[in-house]
Amino acid sequence: MDLISIKDPTFLKTMKKEELVELAASVRSFLIDNISKTGGHLSSNLGVVELTIALHKVFNSPVDKLIFDVGHQSYTHKILTGRAADFSTLRKFEGLSGYIKKNESIHDVWEAGHSSTAMAALAGFEVAKAMNHETHKCVAVVGDGSLNSGLSFEALNFLGHQQNLSPIIILNDNEMSISKNVGTFAKLLNSMRSNKTYIKASKTGQKFPYFFRDLKTRVGQMIRGFAKNTTIFDEFGFKYYGPIDGHNFKTLEKYLKLVKSMNQPIVLHVITKKGKGYPYAENDKIGAWHGVKPFIPETGEPLVIKAENTHSWSNIISEYLIKRAEVTPELRVVVPAMISGSELFDFQTKYPDKIIDVGICESFAVCFSGALAIEKKPVFIPIYSSFLQRAFDQMSHDICRQNLHVVFGIDRAGVVGDDGDTHQGIYDIAYLRHLPNMIITQAKDPIEAYQLLDLAFDRVSSPFAIRYSNVPFPNFAYQDNYEYEPIELGTWTKLKDNGIINLITYGDNVLRMASLIEEYHLPINLYNARFIKPLDPKMLEEIASSNLKTFVLEDVTVIGGLGSSLLEYLHMHQLNTNNLEILGLPDEFIEQGKIHEIYQKYHLDNESLRQLFEKAIH
Repeated sequence: MDLISIKDPTFLKTMKKEELVELAASVRSFLIDNISKTGGHLSSNLGVVELTIALHKVFNSPVDKLIFDVGHQSYTHKILTGRAADFSTLRKFEGLSGYIKKNESIHDVWEAGHSSTAMAALAGFEVAKAMNHETHKCVAVVGDGSLNSGLSFEALNFLGHQQNLSPIIILNDNEMSISKNVGTFAKLLNSMRSNKTYIKASKTGQKFPYFFRDLKTRVGQMIRGFAKNTTIFDEFGFKYYGPIDGHNFKTLEKYLKLVKSMNQPIVLHVITKKGKGYPYAENDKIGAWHGVKPFIPETGEPLVIKAENTHSWSNIISEYLIKRAEVTPELRVVVPAMISGSELFDFQTKYPDKIIDVGICESFAVCFSGALAIEKKPVFIPIYSSFLQRAFDQMSHDICRQNLHVVFGIDRAGVVGDDGDTHQGIYDIAYLRHLPNMIITQAKDPIEAYQLLDLAFDRVSSPFAIRYSNVPFPNFAYQDNYEYEPIELGTWTKLKDNGIINLITYGDNVLRMASLIEEYHLPINLYNARFIKPLDPKMLEEIASSNLKTFVLEDVTVIGGLGSSLLEYLHMHQLNTNNLEILGLPDEFIEQGKIHEIYQKYHLDNESLRQLFEKAIH
């Protein structure tokens, strides 16, 4: 089918089953072809093609509100709402978002790049609908992994017993979030999927005479009750239907029409196959095909081969943890559903008893780790910067207030690029820096990262965070002997001397600026501010007393970053603040795009900085 010509979903209303099957095949082919060129979320989108088509056929978007949890399974929705022509720009600078985006379409009613928000949003839409005396339907499409989250349970608790509301929750159950789901809820769903009595009842119902078929659901509910198979959704006050085949249009349309006709809280449990239609993704059990870089569709091989001796920061930190576990038997790594994203498969393989995956539960992960720390257990939490903000209260109230020795790996720190404004790691310094007892660091290279981590585990007893980006680190080879010279808490280093202006930075920007200074022979004093908190008072006194123009470069928001911290320190100690200029990101949400494109837009790229420094020098 010609997907480019689609303007809105109304064409689906008259389509027959055979045409819908053909459309689904066209959409899958289109998704594989386009995502192989741009990268993006592949498996989750391939799994919901039929479900999304059926939703748009039965419901009337945008009058009926379709809310996609996370939004990374919304590509078919984008195609059906007239955006197929823009897929060549997917996740690119000023291009089509990889998530739901309200300014892209009237059919996008709720934005989210983090999981588990859809049902809370559904509750808000339902209450507003009741207040306005409206009759449209509100539907939340929620993955089974998202139900682990406390926010989801809070929404279920609110919605299930609201007699005047009729929310519809579509439970998109593929047994995986990014990687395989864990916990009691996953086990409950497995039980619901496999209960023989209910499966038999469902199949038997197909044989009822025509005039009895409308009783099938009630008969099934009775049998489930006798079999003591009442679901957790029943207990919350929802009417539960399913599980049903999420790739069968006849079944999908039948049940979607049924739940649309009802006026009470409903859960429709739909079984889908993540990655359906693409064997490499279908057979993926670890989440490797969840979010992908450009690849060759025929072979599944990446389009760009990673350079030799180049490692991601996640991999570098994971390698440290393997070495640390060898000498620290009680070490525990607590992961909120990100074994894949944090590249911890090797660690998990070698030390399966030392890694604890708690599911998509960041708040729980942090609070849980605090209790481990009280019991003197060394604990490390690798977590994306944008995900850690979901646990801010636990960071403040539970970890920092009690001054607990938990080591945090803040992954994807700084500008992350393609994932866009929901995933930019540019706020963690601002929301952590003001917390008493918190130590915040970022290394310029892997060796310094290992030194900082040794300090974190061996010589401090306070909350400790090490930030690291998703920029690959080149020309690094692991060494069996990783004992390095100890770093003292709160100390900076000076990498370039005898300059006529000062430049303070940290993380990846240290080596980037060192190369820029060397390439253009710039007379700049370069300071590596590897401790963002606490600061280095000796270095700051040296910098302030130099009376030289001083730049602070960081790829985080200028509000609350290191630059703000330096201004506060200089002012409090009655030191000169007039020469200090902060170079960072403005007070706005930063869009998607390659890191160099973001840097260019905000004048943080090498050429813009070179011109700025040369102007200050002359």
